[in-house]
Amino acid sequence: MIYTCTLNPAIDLFVELENFQPYVVNRSITEDYQANGKAINISFILKKMGIGNTAMGFLGGFTGQFIEEVLQKKGIHTDFVRIEGTTRINTFVRSRDKEYKIVNRGPNITRIEEILMIKKINQLTAGDILFVSGSLPRGVSDDILIEISRIAREKQLRLILDVSSTKLLDCLAYRPYLIKPNEEELSAMFGKRLLTREEVIEAAHQLMERGVQNILVSLGEKGALFVNKDKVIMTTAPKGKVVNTACAGDSMLAAFVGSILLEKSIEESLAFSTAVGSSTAFSMGLSNLLDVPELVKQVQLQELEYKGGN
Repeated sequence: MIYTCTLNPAIDLFVELENFQPYVVNRSITEDYQANGKAINISFILKKMGIGNTAMGFLGGFTGQFIEEVLQKKGIHTDFVRIEGTTRINTFVRSRDKEYKIVNRGPNITRIEEILMIKKINQLTAGDILFVSGSLPRGVSDDILIEISRIAREKQLRLILDVSSTKLLDCLAYRPYLIKPNEEELSAMFGKRLLTREEVIEAAHQLMERGVQNILVSLGEKGALFVNKDKVIMTTAPKGKVVNTACAGDSMLAAFVGSILLEKSIEESLAFSTAVGSSTAFSMGLSNLLDVPELVKQVQLQELEYKGGN
């Protein structure tokens, strides 16, 4: 079974304006409300690929009800912890060539609600795949990521982490199946800007030495990097008009793991996932995958040799 866990989900409101001016009424050209959250995005992309999954996390209020209804209408199973608070709404404003992102903190999670979530994860069984992705809500310590990693190791789950918390490094000892930092997050882990391709590759290998099995690094318009004990592969990214960068990394991660589950090679999976990430970036919301076959043709793969640290 495949599970996605979004600890701080949201409704994302996408708005496009001719001009975005202060102190006046700004009327939108287009607007779109989407059930969102990083692991929820993963659920949507997996389902579009024909891969069934169950969405987990915290939901509350009328916004939480909206998210659950959207997931269920798409044929995605749900198993959320119901909370007293109200799930947040984020706003993304596009005006001419600028993009503004307003991301709210979200509700406060009680200790009892957190324990209920841990119990749900404890009920998963060996071989299950668990994505944990996104920010943490108020009231929940970063230590929950270590607890989930410990459970995954104990239960023999294939854990996939896409989190920006510094506690990610402490999770690696539990040998997660895959992590997906972006270039900025990878740099933050090492306390310095990773300026060259070689520095990024070396950083990924150092993380592998700490326990993680596979690493997928999203590099935005530069493409992606995959590293495991056997391979180092980079891709270029397709060209197109960027409309929304908010969900591109989630789409890439879902498409990569989904392709592996569909028994595609790492090379095929990486090319496909790079195209899906770009397709989302070129769309108002998540990719519908219709343009992906053409975008894949633009993706170039390069297998690199890792020569070890200096």
